[in-house]
Parts: sequence; C-alpha cells; structure tokens
Amino acid sequence: MRARAKPSEARTARAAAGATYVALSGGVGGSKLSLGLSHILESRLTLIVNTGDDFEHLGLHVSPDIDTMLYTLAGLVNEETGWGRRDETWSFMHSIETLGGPGWFRLGDGDLAMHVERSRRLRAGETLNEICAHFRACLGVDADILPMSDDPVRTLVDTDKGTLAFQEYFVREQCRPRVHAIRFEGARNAHAQGSALRALQEPTLAGVIICPSNPYLSVDPILSVPGIVEALRACSAPVIAVSPIIGGKAVKGPTAKIMAELGLEANASTIATHYSGLIDGLVLDAKDAHQASALGVATRVTETLMQILDDKVALARECIAFCGELRLGSAKDRARIHDA
Repeated sequence: MRARAKPSEARTARAAAGATYVALSGGVGGSKLSLGLSHILESRLTLIVNTGDDFEHLGLHVSPDIDTMLYTLAGLVNEETGWGRRDETWSFMHSIETLGGPGWFRLGDGDLAMHVERSRRLRAGETLNEICAHFRACLGVDADILPMSDDPVRTLVDTDKGTLAFQEYFVREQCRPRVHAIRFEGARNAHAQGSALRALQEPTLAGVIICPSNPYLSVDPILSVPGIVEALRACSAPVIAVSPIIGGKAVKGPTAKIMAELGLEANASTIATHYSGLIDGLVLDAKDAHQASALGVATRVTETLMQILDDKVALARECIAFCGELRLGSAKDRARIHDA
C-alpha cells in the first residue's frame, strides 16, 4: 500500500455531492466501467485514457482507445464488438481493398469521419487534448476525457516475430506472436496531460480508479508518462484498481496470455503486485474471493463481469463505495494516532 499524503480538513470533510473522481482506462474493458461511472458521476468524472495505441493509418491519426471511450459514453458504440460505431457501413474499406490498400485495420464509414477531422485539426496546430474536448462537446459527453499526453508515446511489443507496433500485434497478428517484452517509445520525453495532473490535485478528489483494462498494454503506457505515477502517489484520495482477471482468465483480450508469456500467474495476486506501492485497494470478482486475505492490500469482493449497463453501474457504485470506506478508514487511523 502506498504512503498517502495527509489531506487537509477541507478534503476530509468534502461533501459527497461535490466529490470528483479520476479513472485511468484503456479501451473496451475500461470503457465499460467508465460508462457505469459516468452514469453516476456525470461531469464529476475525469478519464485519463491510454494513447499508446495511437498510430498513423492510411495517412490518418487514429486514437482507438480515445474513440472507444467517446463512442461508449456517447451511446454510439457497437455493443457487439465493444469498439467502433454501431450500425456502421464499410464502403470505404471495400474501395480501399479494391485498390489494393491495406484492409487489416478496418475503418468504418462513420468512424472514418473522426480520424479525418482529428488529422485535419492536428495539422492545423491543435493538440490532441483540444481535439478530444471538441469531440466530447459535439457528442454530448459530460465526463472529461483526456489523452494521457499530447506527445506521442507508442506501445511496442517485442515478440518471437520481431518488434511490432501495438496495432500490428493486436489487430493484424491477432495477438498470436509470443510476447517477450513491452515498451513505450517516447514515454521518457513525453509530458503528462496538464488537465490530468490538475484533476489529481483537486481538493474535491474522492477517489482514483484504475479500470480493468490490460495492465501491461493499456494502463502501463499511462503510468510510463513522467508525472503520472508521482501525482497518483501524492494525491490524498484513495487509489484503487479493479482486477481484469476473473477465475484465472481475462474476460476479453490477451491479458492472461501475455501474463503467461511473461512468466506471470494470471491471478489477483499478480495484479496486486503489479500495482504495489500505487494502490490502496483492489476490487476482486467473487470467483477470486479466496485470494483476498493474502494480497497485502485492502480488498472488496463483488461481481466484476460487466455484460449489461446495470452491471457496469453496479460495479461503479462498488468502486465509489470502496473509495469511501478507504477514506473513512484513513480518517479513523488518523484520529487514533491523534488520541494516542
């Protein structure tokens, strides 16, 4: 458990109605919990989103995790896939393939507009954060969605087929190559999103939630940006993570596969160790309740599988309640020390 900064009396007595929360998220898995949180918190939620997946494709700047978050919170996402827009059409991709262009990363006709407009605005000198704020307003999203940095950070996967850019590994190769290491090109020289750092310093901050995104591919890129980890450790609010592992398996994606290839067991203990020194608590699925007492960190056991909106909102409520319990426990500990 991290050493948490001592909050002021104003922070300790923060009104629940005005409390703010920050969540760190990747794409599909993280956006599900983010949707639940947004239903409860609305504009009191700030989302720091991974941009390590960003890449240039067909001359366009594509931000998959940002767009998944925007589409999900705007009610536009394809519920079957968890990414892209619902009721999408594919005339553009058909034409590209007819011309011999690359068809392995599919851009739907409606989705294409996002990438074209983002690329146009970037060329005109706007930052990724400014463009994201514009899109959020256009789509009517209340929560603040922030790219982790305006600077390019690119996730590279070292595999038995050589070094692959994230989308090459994840989409083109469908996660088949064996992973040896994961690194984040450009992270050392990147600057954390200023709005994200300010959100973590707000007196009204009541909790930070690391969503059940892939820790290695989706959360670590955010943590690799200088200033993010330091801000998390310095904030007075509890920091919790939701385990992406349920009963030794990942709900979706290559998390368990990557863990095995990196010599790690796919269980809650590995997740707790991965976030050691950063989190105050870990949310576990009921299937993993037997591991709770051995993790060395506060835990909350609940149902973490999110299939419908009610599941997402229910888990969000559990996370918010857990943050509240950790705040209360911290206040009681301080009172005991004062009275001793």
